[in-house]
Amino acid sequence: MEYSNSSNTEQPQTCLEITMEVHRVVPPPHKSTIHKLKTTLKETFFPDDPLRQFKGQPTGKKWILAAQYIFPILQWGPHYSLGLFKSDIVAGLTIASLAIPQGISYAKLANLPPIVGLYSSFVPPLVYAVLGSSRDLAVGPVSIASLILGSMLRQEVSPVSDPVLFLQLAFTTTFFAGLFQASLGFLRLGFIIDFLSKATLIGFMAGAAIIVSLQQLKSLLGITHFTTKMGLVPVLSSVFHNTEEWSWQTILMGFCFLVFLLVARHVSMKRPKLFWVSAGAPLVSVILSTLLVFAFKAQHHGISIIGKLQEGLNPPSWNMLQFRGSHLGLSIKTGLVTGIISLTEGIAVGRTFAALKNYKVDGNKEMMAIGLMNMVGSSTSCYITTGAFSRSAVNHNAGAKSAVSNIVMSITVMVTLLFLMPLFQYTPNVVLGAIIVSAVVGLIDIPAACQIWKIDKFDFIVMLCAFFGVIFISVQDGLAMAILLQITRPKTVMLGNIPGTDIFRDLHHYKESMKIPGFLILSIEAPINFANSTYLNERILRWIEEYEAEDHKKQSSLQFVVLVMSAVSAIDTSGVSIFKELKKTVEKKGAELVLVNPLGEVMEKLQKSDEAGDFMRPDCLFLTVGEAVATLTATIKSQVSNHVV
Repeated sequence: MEYSNSSNTEQPQTCLEITMEVHRVVPPPHKSTIHKLKTTLKETFFPDDPLRQFKGQPTGKKWILAAQYIFPILQWGPHYSLGLFKSDIVAGLTIASLAIPQGISYAKLANLPPIVGLYSSFVPPLVYAVLGSSRDLAVGPVSIASLILGSMLRQEVSPVSDPVLFLQLAFTTTFFAGLFQASLGFLRLGFIIDFLSKATLIGFMAGAAIIVSLQQLKSLLGITHFTTKMGLVPVLSSVFHNTEEWSWQTILMGFCFLVFLLVARHVSMKRPKLFWVSAGAPLVSVILSTLLVFAFKAQHHGISIIGKLQEGLNPPSWNMLQFRGSHLGLSIKTGLVTGIISLTEGIAVGRTFAALKNYKVDGNKEMMAIGLMNMVGSSTSCYITTGAFSRSAVNHNAGAKSAVSNIVMSITVMVTLLFLMPLFQYTPNVVLGAIIVSAVVGLIDIPAACQIWKIDKFDFIVMLCAFFGVIFISVQDGLAMAILLQITRPKTVMLGNIPGTDIFRDLHHYKESMKIPGFLILSIEAPINFANSTYLNERILRWIEEYEAEDHKKQSSLQFVVLVMSAVSAIDTSGVSIFKELKKTVEKKGAELVLVNPLGEVMEKLQKSDEAGDFMRPDCLFLTVGEAVATLTATIKSQVSNHVV
């Protein structure tokens, strides 16, 4: 068989002889709906086959394995030794020195009483130590979840005018976040968080870090009348419209301690063995600033303090959960958003350190552990918690060997709650603001952004959308924008023939590849579903228009639109419908739609939708592009010869 090639540049046409056997495209073997459903459910929810460890085991052993699966502490607990405990004590005390000031600071970031931050560093770590599978994850409040919770709830309820209702909604939000997280793990729906790509997370985290830092200008400048909005413009407007409230004493103290914290962080980054420098810096800052305020009575000279904190352990709060009323929808929505963000952060951190120590973290078990931890926390005066990267990094560097380090940290916080709370009465808010800024600076990952720019420009655009969306619109909208941009833009490329072969490759990638006159060959490189079908349809139509405009100058016409579907692993009803629309559009232009190598599931759905029997005809269905072009070219020549005769 022979067909002509013409390059996308002005090159003379050549004629190639290609002889090949044309293979018939056969439909996939029949499978019952129940069998397909069973296979799909297994691959979706049980890709790791968690029940394989129970096969061939006696009943007693199965019960033991089940208990160890639900409570990982039963698996490693019997092998725990005094040597491991010594390492965990050091790590636990180290992260406690970081958790106490961060807990107070992050609670204020969420517009909650500072004591709630300490409550959230006491109960949740105990729950996680029993249920969690990570040896390095240090649990407690985190900046991003605190920011989102505070900003979303504040849209409807003021933490100043109605603090009790705000606190009730915070606990209710935590319950729904935990319920959502635990449900994802129990139903094995962890793949949902995979929609948050690395580029999306880097942009989102950087944008959120900027917003969190801007919010601290209230404390760092001593402003009392500050905007309740989160965007860049309203925050800066509030800062510069209230310059008369700026306090030089607050600014001086804030600047000094912020520099101290950033230098300590820099030292620990340059020399990891000095991890204790950055770990202890926040607590040292709290102690020194509290002593300065107490000694010089600075609270009477423009420096605000957190005031008296309640002593004692977490009071029960299940009676404060609100499951009815006008704000239930707000609590569910906020719980959903904060639940996804905190879950993504916690699992990513756990997997990062597990890879460093060569052990495995079960994502679904982690979801259940973090979810149940938050559900229990919501009933014990805690707000949403997860594994924080900065705290977990300190835990790892301090030599933590197991989740016992979380227990040691929790006991240290308990001692603080029982006996040391009066010492925090004179702690200045400006230092808490400096602690938050120094902590979130690490969320801005410039090297990773540069790497994304180097590897994938589109991913970089997605990252920028998340970043600017968070800064200029809102935290949740910025995240949603980036996700939608990424999942609704499948890649399509135009293919050309490499001379002397039956191989077809991307015209822009392989410069020697050449167009085939009368053929528009497109490769679809993504699953087709409701989220991207409209875009894909419009993009293919644009390819056709561009091809027609180019060929009009060359006095040639489009005869075949060939869609290569080797990379289309799945299709839904919305995706099927675009092929029907495309076929009609292509036929109106006097051309034919040809499909190449549709995979089993895709082919089966297309056949079922082709009731008229003209959509999946054998002469429009081929196994390879080479066979399609050779066969169709031969058909055209045969028709021309017959017409001449």
